[in-house]
Amino acid sequence: MSINFQAITAQTAQGGAISDDEIMQLRREGWCDGQIGEAEAAAIFSINHALGTRSASWTDFFTEALSAYLLHQQQPAGYMSEEQADWLIAQVSIDGRVDSMAEIELLVRMIERAKNVPDSLKTFVLEQLEREVLSGTGPTRSGGELSDTHVTDAEVAIMRRVVFGQASDRPAAVSRREAELLFRIKDATLTAPNARGWKRLFVQGVGNYLQAYSGANAQISRDRAAELDNFMSDSASSVSRFLRRMAKAVPDGASLLNRKKDRPDISEMVANKAQVTASEKAWLDAQVEANGEIDEYDRALLHFLAGGDPPAA
Repeated sequence: MSINFQAITAQTAQGGAISDDEIMQLRREGWCDGQIGEAEAAAIFSINHALGTRSASWTDFFTEALSAYLLHQQQPAGYMSEEQADWLIAQVSIDGRVDSMAEIELLVRMIERAKNVPDSLKTFVLEQLEREVLSGTGPTRSGGELSDTHVTDAEVAIMRRVVFGQASDRPAAVSRREAELLFRIKDATLTAPNARGWKRLFVQGVGNYLQAYSGANAQISRDRAAELDNFMSDSASSVSRFLRRMAKAVPDGASLLNRKKDRPDISEMVANKAQVTASEKAWLDAQVEANGEIDEYDRALLHFLAGGDPPAA
C-alpha cells in the first residue's frame, strides 16, 4: 500500500469525509500495479466505516475495488473462497450490522456477478435482506428512516438481483429457501403500503421455484473450478490422451459420439419441470395456509401458475 493511500485513509478516519479528488487518488494508487492488495482492501473498508455520508462516487469505487479484490485477483477468477467470505462478513458486520448502502451493494454484487460464493455468504445476504425489510430500519430505508414494516422500491430491486443472481442458491432460478423467504416477507407485510413491484417479484420468484428448470451442473464449486482450470492449463495433457481416458471409461469401448441418443432431451426436462409435482403442491399448500387465508398475493401466484400473466410491475 502506497504512502499516499495510507495518508488518505488516515485523513478520512480523522475527518469522516472523503472528496471526489481523494477518491480519484485512491483509484490511481490502488490500481497502480493492476491489483488491490489485502492491506488496501482493509484500508478501503476502514474508510467506509469512518464516513459520515457516502457519495455515489465512493460507493462506485468501494464496490469496484473490493469486487476486484474478492473475485478477480486469484484463480479461478470469479469464485470466492471460504476465507474470503468470512473476511467479508466480518468487515460488513464489524459494528454488529450492515450499516450502509455501499456495503449492501457490495454484498448484492457478489451474489449477482460471482460465478459462485460459499453458502455462508449466501445465507448471510438472505438474512440481511429479511432483517432490513422486517425491521423497518437500515440502509435500504434511506439511511435509517424509521417506518412500519413494508417492502420498498429499493428492497424489491435488491431482492430481485439476489434471488436471480448467478451465485445465488440456484443460478438463473429460485431455490426453495429463497421462495420461503419471499413467502415470509409477503405474510409479514401483507397489509402494508408495499412498493408496486413487490407483488410481481413475489409471483415471479415463487413461480420460478416451482416451474423453472435448472441444470444440475449450472453452478460448480470453487474447488471443482480450480480442478478444471488446472487440467486445461496442464501442458502435459493432450486432447488425444484425454479422449483415450474417456474411451476407457465407456463400457465396451463404445464411441462417445454414439452416446448422443442416450442424452436426456432438455426440452422434455424443461416441460416436465413446468408441471408442479405432488411434493411441490404440498409445499405450496403449506405456504399459502401459513397465514390462515388465501390473500391477494396467493391468488396472483395461483393465477400465474395456471398460465396467467404476472401482476404488472
